[in-house]
Amino acid sequence: MSNTNRSGRGKNRRNSAASQGQGNASASRQPSQSSRPSPRQQGKEVRPQGASLSAVRSKGRARESAPIEGLPVSKNEETVIDIIGMNHDGEGVGRANGYTLFVQGALPSETVRVRVMKTKKQYGYAKLLEIVKASPDRVSAPCPIYDQCGGCQIQHMSYAGQLAWKRQLVVDNLQRIGKLNVTVENTEDAEQGIRVLPTMGMDEPWRYRNKAQVPIGVTEGGLVGGFYAKGSHRIIDMDTCLIQHEHNDEVVAKVKEIGSHFGISAYNEETGRGLLRHVVVKKAFRTGEMMLVLVTNGRDIPYKDEWIGSIREAIPHVASICQNVNKKQTNVIFGDETRVLWGRDVIYDYIGDVQFAISARSFYQVNPVQTEVLYGKTVEYAGLTGKETVIDAYCGIGTISLFLAQHADQVYGVEIVPEAIEDARSNALLNEMRNVKFEVGASEDVIPRWKEQGIEADVIVVDPPRKGCDPRLLETILEMKPERVVYVSCNPSTLARDLRVLEDGGYRTVEVTPVDMFPHTVHVESVAMLVRE
Repeated sequence: MSNTNRSGRGKNRRNSAASQGQGNASASRQPSQSSRPSPRQQGKEVRPQGASLSAVRSKGRARESAPIEGLPVSKNEETVIDIIGMNHDGEGVGRANGYTLFVQGALPSETVRVRVMKTKKQYGYAKLLEIVKASPDRVSAPCPIYDQCGGCQIQHMSYAGQLAWKRQLVVDNLQRIGKLNVTVENTEDAEQGIRVLPTMGMDEPWRYRNKAQVPIGVTEGGLVGGFYAKGSHRIIDMDTCLIQHEHNDEVVAKVKEIGSHFGISAYNEETGRGLLRHVVVKKAFRTGEMMLVLVTNGRDIPYKDEWIGSIREAIPHVASICQNVNKKQTNVIFGDETRVLWGRDVIYDYIGDVQFAISARSFYQVNPVQTEVLYGKTVEYAGLTGKETVIDAYCGIGTISLFLAQHADQVYGVEIVPEAIEDARSNALLNEMRNVKFEVGASEDVIPRWKEQGIEADVIVVDPPRKGCDPRLLETILEMKPERVVYVSCNPSTLARDLRVLEDGGYRTVEVTPVDMFPHTVHVESVAMLVRE
């Protein structure tokens, strides 16, 4: 019921202040905290001074309806096309007489009948009407509301097909954007290109998410909560989500049931009224502990003690019940104030042998099983023997840093968000790791200062947000000249762009491994290993 970060709308900087996590596949597809709604988004129509609203709307409709001359298809026309690929949004890509059409729900190698819905000069969008010839990778999506929900995009594709497509997505970006030479298997020049390994998938690609962020609404029958419908803020009520841990579903259902019983109001985005905005649930897979966060539009909660008592009775795994107060008229989930209603302010979980304290607003990877796979590959590519000095740029709460510290002589982590560094230091103390140090600041400012202090990195690890590395950080890496660079990416396009810069600066990309952190969504993580020539 929630996106991560890393999924979906873009991974936010790893920080304890970020409300989105990775990822993700979710009900919380929302702009970042820095985004500002336009007057139109706020429900106001922008029009030239002196013009009537009806005139502006009529002019806009005329402009939208004006056909583009010379296209091989027209709006509302039906046609049969072959699907030759799939774009990064999971839409099938086909061509009608050379004109590109994007078709939601169509898979590569299929022949489909479609209706053209929208046309632009270079491409258009079409609605899938009939599958004339189905792909061997087509399956029936098991989720009953898959067609309505915006959380998953490719449940209708076999899992093996998903893994193959995600690898190809990485390859295509490396070649097209990075202009990089990727090894073609079984060719004589196989040693000359970048090896892109098969996507590392899950044995059980369901029920993998440890965090739910569920927007709450209201109907005549009581409170509803679930995903937003595709492209809207209309809530699709649900009782179960097949990519969420079952206990998360249980807690959300219990909160809705109790809230409806006591007549709790749901927040209304348009009016700014109503109490309950979101229900956030976190599940520690290893320890079994759970945290519930009620995000409210005000501090006072009616029947608070009854809520807490009923939740504790129904869900004994809950170790922490918190309230976050967000009075701002915004679609950002969390506000600035968080308080504990019952239990601890943190729950504990492990990734590998490293323990982490997870607070209401701290960032923590939403797929702990694949996180261990991802970090294991990062350590492997770092090639550590126990003697190296490692710098972890974009270190967040220290998850990768602490993994690396188990195999290195010294690790330095840097992150621009102060709250994240506080969490990182606490987690280092929790694990009694004294060979790791954290500092607040921008990597491109802090790392050169470390170099002036005599700190020379053998390995630099970067794990940036979706926008990729800051250009100044790439320049810093080239000036610092570590023997190895390990790039952990959640966006194949910015990965390709940044690898091109590093290659032009004297590094060679040896190998890239895609890792499927978010099955049934279009998102793919990658780990790349670079060595200095």
